[in-house]
Amino acid sequence: MEAYLDNSATTMAYPEVGELVYKVMCRDYGNPSSMHRKGVDAEHYVKGAKESLAKLMKVNAKEIFFTSGGTESDNLALIGCARANRRAGNHLITTSIEHPAILNTMRYLEEEEGFRVTYLPVDCCGRVKLDALKEALCPETILVSIMYVNNEVGTVQPVEEAASIVKEYNPSILFHSDAVQGFGKYRIYPKRQKIDLLSVSGHKIHGPKGIGFIYINEKAKVKPIIFGGEKVKIRPILFGGGQQRDIRSGTENVPGIAGLGLAAELAYKDFDIKTALMRELKEYFISEIGKMENTVIHGVADEGSAPHIISLGVAGVRSEVLLHTLEDKGIYVSSGSACASNHPAVSGVLKGIGAAREYLDATIRISMSEFTTKEEIDYLLETLYKCVPMLRRYTRH
Repeated sequence: MEAYLDNSATTMAYPEVGELVYKVMCRDYGNPSSMHRKGVDAEHYVKGAKESLAKLMKVNAKEIFFTSGGTESDNLALIGCARANRRAGNHLITTSIEHPAILNTMRYLEEEEGFRVTYLPVDCCGRVKLDALKEALCPETILVSIMYVNNEVGTVQPVEEAASIVKEYNPSILFHSDAVQGFGKYRIYPKRQKIDLLSVSGHKIHGPKGIGFIYINEKAKVKPIIFGGEKVKIRPILFGGGQQRDIRSGTENVPGIAGLGLAAELAYKDFDIKTALMRELKEYFISEIGKMENTVIHGVADEGSAPHIISLGVAGVRSEVLLHTLEDKGIYVSSGSACASNHPAVSGVLKGIGAAREYLDATIRISMSEFTTKEEIDYLLETLYKCVPMLRRYTRH
């Protein structure tokens, strides 16, 4: 039996998405900037995907800009906004448990461009401390970035509360959220939640790799494009042919864009049923694994955590050893964040939540999708029951 339980790293594309991507690559392959019929046909795919995404989030299609994925969207949000708003201040705020696409970009802005960055602490469940946010805000603050769902332990951040605190202090401060692990698992409405910028990745929602988007509030002021009125300021970080209103130059990845639009539609179809099933499987796994000694579930197991992510600490067995043992049985999980799991290191997230020392290098992440079955979860449990006691006997003390 095979059980793919690493869906926070990447997902299997919906078959319909694969078919559409093939069609656009091999039949409707025009450049959307071309003025002839092939170009117009390609532009229809881009426009259709924007409209689908905008409808799902109750925003305007002109507020959606396609990128190569979550990392580029995060870089554009942070670097673009920091540079554009420097005259207003040089202080940025984020949390200590963000994805590397945020943390490493913040460090770049700090070390190379002279910005001051505050990294907010989190509680033992991985939830950002809002009192710390209130204390960190100052007249020089220009941007706050807080992720929607933590990619390692699954904690849902109080994004709406945080955004309200920021806007109450100063409506001009921009609020960004990396929603790569949240989009498709939660209904996200940026305008209602006071989110100015939002990052999303296609391959986390059964779409193609190499495609994502960033939502930028229409009140944004993008140099050199100006819309009028009170605005969010952001500068492009890629320069070229001026596609996507100069915010993201480069020929649009039309097959990826079409696939992303369709994947998003399918992800939100029967949404409540899908998320309820994942949460049911998560609760079942947590209740059953509790029978094994010296294990812990990091973060929270209730509604305050994402329905698809489980962070399991297994004392006495190194993450990498357990990962490869499960792999030998056809079970695929990751150790911490798979986005960096080929460079094994102690998780900054686990350190941030104050996880016990014995779990810092002894934790795996199990992440489900709408296709995960109870049989797969049972197979994982059965394999853990058999393998862990044996692996513990051979652990160096």
